[in-house]
Amino acid sequence: MEVKTQRSVSPFNSELKLKGFNVFSIAEDSSATKIYSRKDFYKICLSTGKSIIHYADKSYEHEGTILFFGNPHIPYSWETISTKYEGYTCLFSEEFLKLSERSESLQQSPLFKIGGTPILKISEEQRLFLNSIFLKMMEEQEGEYAFKDDLMRNYIQLMLHEAMKMEPSDNYEQHGNAASRLTSVFLELLERQFPIETAEAPLKLTTAQQYADRLSVHVNYLNRAVKSITGKSTSTHITERIVSEAKALLQYTNWNVSEVGYALGFEYPTYFNNFFKKQTGMTPKTVRVD
Repeated sequence: MEVKTQRSVSPFNSELKLKGFNVFSIAEDSSATKIYSRKDFYKICLSTGKSIIHYADKSYEHEGTILFFGNPHIPYSWETISTKYEGYTCLFSEEFLKLSERSESLQQSPLFKIGGTPILKISEEQRLFLNSIFLKMMEEQEGEYAFKDDLMRNYIQLMLHEAMKMEPSDNYEQHGNAASRLTSVFLELLERQFPIETAEAPLKLTTAQQYADRLSVHVNYLNRAVKSITGKSTSTHITERIVSEAKALLQYTNWNVSEVGYALGFEYPTYFNNFFKKQTGMTPKTVRVD
């Protein structure tokens, strides 16, 4: 049998995960965003231009300067309208920032949580101040200061506190078709859970209730929306995606069946075997054979 290897992670993604932090100008982001996965990282973006941001079930159109807070657990998309776009982006993991018990989860922050205030309008005075912070972070990132990680955390905290003092933007628009938008958000969130890159980091969202909790909606409302748009239940979408990932892991990695099952959220190999056979009519070992 041919020796199988784990799916590789791009060098950029590996480097970012190692540091847990990166800062760069938006001009550089156009190529970088195609390389690494955002699902592990929070984002603070200072941008000047015209664009439309779709965040969860709301949309925001802006022209001018904004400060945007992206949560990797809440799907969002960014449509750039301007031909000229300026600004900076800071990416960081929650582990990078959270160093003490007094630090609350970023997912509970009004800047990052669903239903919160992820977009703030920025005055020229505020833009100049925030610009200076980003420039300092970029400078320090390339420097040799022994405690620059601590310095970066301080810069991030400074921006978070400055943002908390600002008035929230209320220029949100509810998506025209709420069921369609919620379904789109669910499907994107589902896809963001994959691919599974290591057996040591198992799939966390495996049920309709867990997805509903993450999206801050009642599970019945999520099910009705998804079923009305796709014709399939939320659980069916989740199951099909887990089966698809299971086949890929069995065929293209050298993980044993127990590792594959654990990576997909099954505590015991028997549970995974029964699930896989029920969905495919085959055992996991059958799929593994060349």
